[in-house]
Amino acid sequence: MTRLNNLDSELAQELGDFPEDDLDIVFTPKECRTLQPSLPEDGVELDSHVRDCVQTYIREWLIVNRKNQGNSDTCSLKNKGSRKDFHKTLQKQTFESETLDSSDANFQAGPRHVYALPEEASRTTLASSDFDLRSLQPDPRLENLLRHVSAEEFERQNEEARRTNRHAELLALYPSVDEEDAVEIRPVPDRPKEHLGNRILVKLQTLKFDIEIEPLFACIALYDIKERKKISENFHCDLNPDSLRGFLRSHTPSIDLSTQARSAVFSVTYPSSDIYLVIKIEKVLQQGEIGDCAEPYMVLKESEAGKTKEKIEKLKVQAESFCQRLGKYRMPFAWIPISLTNFFNLSTLEREIPEAEGLNGRSTSDKRATLLQARRLSERSLSSEDSYPISNFKTISLTLSTFFKQEGDRLSDEDLFKFLADFKRSSSLQRRIKTLPGTLKLEISPAPENLGYCLTPELLPVKPFPENRNRPHKEILEFPIREVYVPHTIYRNLLYVYPQRLNFANRPASARNITIKIQFMCGEDPSCAMPVIFGKSSGPEFVQEIHTAITYHNKSPDFYEEVKIKLPAKLTEKHHLLFTFYHISCQPKQGASVETLLGYSWLPILLNDRLQTGHYCLPVALDKLPFHYSIHSPEKVPSQTPPIKWVEGHKGVFNVEVQAVSSVHTQDNHLEKFFTLCHSLESQVTFPIRLMDQKITEATLEHELKLSIICLNSSRLEPLVLFLHLVLDKLFQLAVQPMVIAGQTANFSQFAFESVVAIVNSLHNSKDLSKDQHGRNCLLASYVYYVFRLPDPQREVVKAGAGSSAVLTESRYYTFGRTSAVSVGSKLLQSRVISCSNPDITVTQTATDEEVKNIMSSKPMDHSSSRMSFYVEGTNDMPSVCASPRPSNKKHFHEELALQMVVSTGMVRESVFKYAWFFFELLIKSMAQYVHNIEKQDNPRRSRFSDRFKDDITTIVSVVTSEIAALLVKPQKETEQAEKINISLAFFLYDLLSLMDRGFVFNLIKHYCNQLSNKLNSLSTLISMRLEFLRILCSHEHYLNLNLFFMTSASAPASPSPSLSSQNSSSCSSFQDQKIAGMFDLSAEYRQQHFLTGLLFTELAAALDADSEGISKVQRKAVSAILSLLSSHDLDPRCSKKEVKIKIAALYLPLVGIILDSLPQLHDFTISDARSGKGRTGNPEEEQESAGAINQNVALAIAGNQFNLRSSGISLVSLPYRQSATLGPDTTRNLLICFLWIMKNADENLIQKWISDLPSMQLNRILDLLFICVSCFEYKGKQSSDKVSTQALQKSRDVKARLEEALLRGEGARGEMMKRCRIPAGNDRSAGLNENLRWRKEQTHWRQTNERQDKTKAELDQEALISGNLATEANLIILDMQENIIQASFAAECRDNLLGGVLKVLVNSLGCDQSTTYLTHCFATLRALIAKFGDFLFEEEVEQCADLCQRVLHHCSSSIDITRTQACATLYLLMRYSFSSTSNFARVKMQVTMSLASLVGKSPEFNEEFLRRSLRTILAYAEEDVDMQATPFPIQVEELLCNLNSILSDTVKMREFQEDPEMLMDLMYRIAKGYQTSPDLRLTWLQNMAEKHTKRKCYTEAAMCLVHAAALVAEYLSMLEDRNYLPVGSVSFQNISSNVLEESAVSNDVLSPDEDGVCSGRYFSESGLVGLLEQAAELFSTGGLYETVNEVYKIVIPILEAHRDFRKLTLTHSKLQKAFDSIINKGQKRMFGTYFRVGFYGSKFGDLDEQEFVYKEPAITKLPEISHRLEGFYGQCFGEDAVEVIKDSAPVDKRKLDPNKAYIQITFVEPYFDEYEMKDRVTYFEKNFNLCRFMYTTPFTMDGRPRGELSEQYKRNTILTTMHAFPYIKTRINVIQKEEFILTPIEVAIEDMRKKTQELSAATNQEPPDAKMLQMVLQGSVGATVNQGPLEVAQVFLAEIPADPKLYRHHNKLRLCFKEFIMRCGEAVEKNKRLITADQREYQLELRKNYGKLKENLRPMIERKIPELYKPVVKVHSTRESFRNHSFRKYDAQTSSQST
Repeated sequence: MTRLNNLDSELAQELGDFPEDDLDIVFTPKECRTLQPSLPEDGVELDSHVRDCVQTYIREWLIVNRKNQGNSDTCSLKNKGSRKDFHKTLQKQTFESETLDSSDANFQAGPRHVYALPEEASRTTLASSDFDLRSLQPDPRLENLLRHVSAEEFERQNEEARRTNRHAELLALYPSVDEEDAVEIRPVPDRPKEHLGNRILVKLQTLKFDIEIEPLFACIALYDIKERKKISENFHCDLNPDSLRGFLRSHTPSIDLSTQARSAVFSVTYPSSDIYLVIKIEKVLQQGEIGDCAEPYMVLKESEAGKTKEKIEKLKVQAESFCQRLGKYRMPFAWIPISLTNFFNLSTLEREIPEAEGLNGRSTSDKRATLLQARRLSERSLSSEDSYPISNFKTISLTLSTFFKQEGDRLSDEDLFKFLADFKRSSSLQRRIKTLPGTLKLEISPAPENLGYCLTPELLPVKPFPENRNRPHKEILEFPIREVYVPHTIYRNLLYVYPQRLNFANRPASARNITIKIQFMCGEDPSCAMPVIFGKSSGPEFVQEIHTAITYHNKSPDFYEEVKIKLPAKLTEKHHLLFTFYHISCQPKQGASVETLLGYSWLPILLNDRLQTGHYCLPVALDKLPFHYSIHSPEKVPSQTPPIKWVEGHKGVFNVEVQAVSSVHTQDNHLEKFFTLCHSLESQVTFPIRLMDQKITEATLEHELKLSIICLNSSRLEPLVLFLHLVLDKLFQLAVQPMVIAGQTANFSQFAFESVVAIVNSLHNSKDLSKDQHGRNCLLASYVYYVFRLPDPQREVVKAGAGSSAVLTESRYYTFGRTSAVSVGSKLLQSRVISCSNPDITVTQTATDEEVKNIMSSKPMDHSSSRMSFYVEGTNDMPSVCASPRPSNKKHFHEELALQMVVSTGMVRESVFKYAWFFFELLIKSMAQYVHNIEKQDNPRRSRFSDRFKDDITTIVSVVTSEIAALLVKPQKETEQAEKINISLAFFLYDLLSLMDRGFVFNLIKHYCNQLSNKLNSLSTLISMRLEFLRILCSHEHYLNLNLFFMTSASAPASPSPSLSSQNSSSCSSFQDQKIAGMFDLSAEYRQQHFLTGLLFTELAAALDADSEGISKVQRKAVSAILSLLSSHDLDPRCSKKEVKIKIAALYLPLVGIILDSLPQLHDFTISDARSGKGRTGNPEEEQESAGAINQNVALAIAGNQFNLRSSGISLVSLPYRQSATLGPDTTRNLLICFLWIMKNADENLIQKWISDLPSMQLNRILDLLFICVSCFEYKGKQSSDKVSTQALQKSRDVKARLEEALLRGEGARGEMMKRCRIPAGNDRSAGLNENLRWRKEQTHWRQTNERQDKTKAELDQEALISGNLATEANLIILDMQENIIQASFAAECRDNLLGGVLKVLVNSLGCDQSTTYLTHCFATLRALIAKFGDFLFEEEVEQCADLCQRVLHHCSSSIDITRTQACATLYLLMRYSFSSTSNFARVKMQVTMSLASLVGKSPEFNEEFLRRSLRTILAYAEEDVDMQATPFPIQVEELLCNLNSILSDTVKMREFQEDPEMLMDLMYRIAKGYQTSPDLRLTWLQNMAEKHTKRKCYTEAAMCLVHAAALVAEYLSMLEDRNYLPVGSVSFQNISSNVLEESAVSNDVLSPDEDGVCSGRYFSESGLVGLLEQAAELFSTGGLYETVNEVYKIVIPILEAHRDFRKLTLTHSKLQKAFDSIINKGQKRMFGTYFRVGFYGSKFGDLDEQEFVYKEPAITKLPEISHRLEGFYGQCFGEDAVEVIKDSAPVDKRKLDPNKAYIQITFVEPYFDEYEMKDRVTYFEKNFNLCRFMYTTPFTMDGRPRGELSEQYKRNTILTTMHAFPYIKTRINVIQKEEFILTPIEVAIEDMRKKTQELSAATNQEPPDAKMLQMVLQGSVGATVNQGPLEVAQVFLAEIPADPKLYRHHNKLRLCFKEFIMRCGEAVEKNKRLITADQREYQLELRKNYGKLKENLRPMIERKIPELYKPVVKVHSTRESFRNHSFRKYDAQTSSQST
């Protein structure tokens, strides 16, 4: 380190150097809900167990903090503040895509006018609509554009401009890595706190009956009827008016405020629909049954006057006297149940089961679908105060008006549950139970978070507790239905007594009105009754006795009383419950007292020193109890003299239940025993001690204690969890405290350790307990984090003489643990590499002896105090202990723990390593405390811990590593378990870095890595494991220092002060160059110097290299690990200085090498995007498929570069068969952002130097990388951000939370500090990390669905703002890099092949959606390029130049002024330089024109108004350019601009037809035709048409466009050179379509191919031709024209053969095979088009008026569909009322039409073929391809009706001929010829009969036969009822021979038709007979009969011949040749040929 120069050492200083100590011990006071902590009563000496419990509940938490987190807390907090508003510092970037939305609207406005486009019109007609460019105002020009500046100066200015206003921190803009990988976040466990369920506030407002005559008392509790359990204690409430309360004045000595509460907070842990709030109402005892007492309430009403009033007054007086006399006794009166179903609203109840488990801390089910759970999950470790967010419950106000009367014989809880169950079923008990009218008003609401003025169940005030309120709220204790696993954190000691039943049935008569007085006694004297019973309402807080309610005249009453007692902290054998039974006389008798004693019973509180709880059935003694009765239980009282009299001879007659809720009494045998024995060791006790029913002597103590330690884990889980903190504390105490028992030193450490392991194991295995995302049990995690502290050191009294030697011995820890464990662990130790901690080696016999001596010497001789120990108060944080000489047998906890971990065996060992995290965290915490206590902070780290301990740690790490490996290679793959252990090991080493010598820890890390790679064979698992491990280590806050980042020699060559070597060695430069190149590689030297980063890079490189299965996930992990590291630097305030950043970037340089090597594997964002141009959303799933769909650029590039010899720096896309991308889009994006980060932050000179030394091959790779970067970081826009949830870019949750999270992760221990100073995660959704802590599986799908909906507009805007800045910054970095490359290559004179690459990247970036900021800089760079390399650009990079023109033109049409200005200037310069450098202007002119054409055709959001303005601006430049005035340049520019202007005018027209696809196509078609003389432009327009067709799914038409384009290219190629394998112009394409010949119009006289700038596009080449044809074939195939595919490939194959491209040939033939297969399989099933004739009539149509077209529509389009479409469209144009569809197909008479309307006539037409054609058109395809004649039929009668009788029904057949054959390059074609023939009625009849016969014959001969079809046809032919059926036709036309000889022929023809028809019918009936099933027999007979009838009726007519026809004819009739006959014959031929 001494070699560091000043700068470096300063930097190191600044980054906090290596702080001396990271860890800080903090004591934080425990949060306490109450004003004072709950403590036992004062003045009692507590026994040690209670003292320990209380101590545990009130002592402070001890937390180990990291000091240097984020350098200092204040700094990070400050920073955090600024981070939150980080987005406010960003500039809004303007993107054109977002400004367009607003301007789009004006295109749509206003009705459109439709103009026709006559086909013939030449382009010149358009000029009329042109307007003069000069009439426009030009945009402002760039003033210095034409100034002469040297290229260098120009570049310098550009660079300066780029430098200003840049964003310093790139990754602050980048969405943080998906948390799934963020293993380094260690969730801070929840603080242990008291468990509270869902808290409900119940306020009682009124309780009164119709008459108010006496005081009434309410008692409220919750019951769960499903579990049949009372689930809360009682709440007593008194709502009486003062007047009535006064009745009882004599009985209430005082009224405490706490008893006046009228609102209670109930807690429900497991809400369900079965919970009822039951209110019981009691009144003062009076004479009479309950029914009698309730009578007046049922009949009287207060409001009634007169008699009633008197009655009420009388009752009142009566009540008052009862109150005075019997005021302290109550009787049951009424009750009322309230269901809480509606309160726990149902959404929570449907999931009742999983919820309940969730509350219990179970890992909850996966269906976490609501925000509510997300929050619960994150905040719960069960103890959370509001396990349900309160919003889930509704506040309900209830008013109830009926009460149920209590039944005296049904008062028990059992009865209550029966009632409630009935009530739930029918919600009414009215039938069986009497009701009382009354009013009860109460309000149930969720209890607010901090309810003021509230008392706990022990009546302690809860914070906040204002002074001035009058009635407090009371918290009511819950009795949960199932276990709640939350450790006790407060002192609570309550006892509940429930008297249940008394059976005095066999007693003498006096026992009728029975009450029990219940007292808690501390002795037998009556004065010993303790005031520890909680009072009821309106009375004292505590009372000495309580009386149960009385049931009148009942000898065996049930009781429902609950007596709540506050147990004294110290219980003795004297404490007992005393029950005294009385009979109460209700009527006052003279001299008789109110009470008559009936008997006694009692219950001792302790039995064998344990609290007695449970059910008891006690006997009742009649007399006064004997002395010392309380020592025994009443059942077992020894016989007395005089004997005790018992009721029913000592039988149990009194049932009582006792329950305790206590955090002191464990109520579990195992725990009880363990604690008792521990305390017997700690405090002075006299032996033997009694434990339950056994006695333990001092001798057996050790054995018993060991047993109890082992049995601890057998205790029930609930008590174990409740007392978990204390149990663990005790066990750890035992592990290190040497115990001297009966003079022997006992060693419990191994047992204690094993017990801890067992407990840890069972807690992890319990399904009821929750775990965090690293699989750590939450209870244990919070124990270690908050509660654990080093066991108190036991100070031993040391005799000075003997002890002095001990002080000097080195404190190696000799313990019996080591020696006694030898036997246990020896086998294991032998099997393992013998580590230094192997006790057999190091501990010699003498050492052991010495140790024994030491122990003996330090042991005081006085036996009685041998177990005396002192708890030295406050020793933990005071070094006073250490100051006293430390005896050598003092064990250190961390050493003991490590030792035990090493020597454990078998199951224990397995568990230790399975749950290693717990032991690791214990180790760390104890080490931190140890260092803190002994003040070794000043010692060098090396000597802090003993060597032994270090050996043990080494062994542990090595064992854990092999454990991980073992798990991973197990056949059943326990990967998840291994991952967890791996993560905990990483955290352990991470923590050790803060405590131990770093070199030592680095060694451990090295061993770990080596050990894993030796053991694992699966690469992906190996890398994945090591990655997570390293990722955690790298998240260390001193990561940079640990990596010695200031050692990087980054700035050496370019450092401001030249280094020595560079001055004194001449050969230095080459050495330097090597050195620089080396800095970008991962060298061995680098790995040594920068240890962790080296390891991380090695893993990354390995992951990117590998291709085993499952590797992609690993690659993602690797990349995100590095990305999160870089983010942490960007967000770390310590790294904000530029010099520091340069240093840090230098540390990451090898990453650049790795990224460049992985170039072929990157996901190529360009592919999926090439097709759709703008406005796309990248969906990675679709990308893969769509990349296969047609995609011109790619298809051509792939095709192209095979034969294209001159291709500069083949870009990625053009590599012919690129290996498939192995990295997913997200991983690629993350990797690329890392690359950009390094490029941004590294030292510029260094980068430039590096680039200038790179071979051009490498530079091309860098350019390829930049090319991908451009597409990758394209701005996706606000609107699309909804769709793109899959893209990493949109992963951003809430930006604010994300930044904060990233920031915090950056600050050292990644957010732990933040989480401590975190705002409570209440309302603020982004409140820190805990939100995302428990994500993993529960919420992933929830997260995705909810991610979008709940974003506000502001959040979306903010997100867009940040992603806009990211896109801009990323692109600027790319631009900087390109500038560097240009400069470097210019210097090296190797620009020829680089410039193309740079241009490619620039052009790509111009094609993406960019911000104005970027575009300004990009255009500046472009201008510099043009100025510097103009000639080269125009000569060599023709294609690039064409693309460039198009992109620049696109920006010329931008709506944003700045962009437009820049683009115009660039375009003008382009023209100017092309003119001046090589007079190459013609080519640029051509390219600009073509670009405009294609722009106009493709881009829908294109705005011609702005483009016109740009053209005007360019014109202005040309006019102002002084230097050029002398040349023809300005004139040429003007000419070009006029040409462009006219193309724009076409566009305007296209705009108008945007909605009318046919019209649009006509227009495009015409524009294309207009370019007949300019092949480049025609080709462009044909492609535009193809794109439009593809969008509309007209694939055949699109294919035709491409075929036409290919023909055009073929024409050109055949003019150029005569190669026999090429097609001979367009003639060769005739088989594909007869229309292609149009393309042959390009002839030599029009165009010579050598002329510059003509046919220079990339398509005019052989590869271009192949590309076009291949795309056409794809489209034909998609469109189902498989036969055509074959024709297309016939042209392609010779070319491929000539090029010997066998790979392509294979592909082609496989496609052909597919096509032929499809023909075979699909055959007739294919659907080709449906055709309609559409005629337009009406002047509104303009030139369309009276035009007729044939439209081709998709297959199975019905007439109404097209009719609806056209009517709708033209309705929009002219108004709906103005358009009418003519329904028939008769000729339209123009005169009859309304001139103000537009008429459309639509008719279905079918293809029509002449007879001779039918010979060639055999297949279904041939009958549907190359069609230009269509026919439709119109029926009519002579009198004008369309239909009439058979004898007058005529028909008109119309045949239309179209101008071109279908399919063509558009979907409608003009009709150019129309022929009609009319059929007479008899001809119509012949046609019909022929058709019928054909149908019959087809149905009969169908294979396989179809019975249904056959029967349908038969039914229509022979069915009796067929109207106008065959019979009627015959009767009309064949009944008699016609008079007109002209009709003879027809008559005969019809007769023959019938003959054939009847024959076919016969065949059909026969066939049907064979097909029918049994149930159709009758049907067949019917058919047969009908057939017979028909045949009979027809026979005479069929057999009658016309004699004249069979005479030899001499004279030829001229009529035979009439038009009509001719026409009929023609049609005839067609029908007959169809029937064949």
